[in-house]
Amino acid sequence: MPKKIKELKQTHGKVEKLAQYSTLDQILGDTGIGKYKTLDEAVYQKQLNEMNKSDLQSHAVEIGLIPVDDRETLETRLLREFRAHAVQYNTSKPRAKNFVPTTEKEKAKFKKAMDIMSAGR
Repeated sequence: MPKKIKELKQTHGKVEKLAQYSTLDQILGDTGIGKYKTLDEAVYQKQLNEMNKSDLQSHAVEIGLIPVDDRETLETRLLREFRAHAVQYNTSKPRAKNFVPTTEKEKAKFKKAMDIMSAGR
């Protein structure tokens, strides 16, 4: 006797690759590179090291910070702002969770599925 359509279940083997967006700009396609020209902290740190004090102060104004006279303090603030910006654009993918059967019925189904999948070995 054939099964009814409502009783049938279908799955696919496609791995869902969903990005985790944290801002509206990301949804609209912004990659976050425009503000700092990079999202790599080492590259940004190198850019800061190559700037003179006047360039650092101009960069701070562009970013939206009030420039200070002390170079170390200014670099620390710029790095802090950069890290906060880069974290927003870090689109980490959710990890797949391993299925762990808990009830006896799930354990029986899991064992049967594992037996079927291992039949080709």
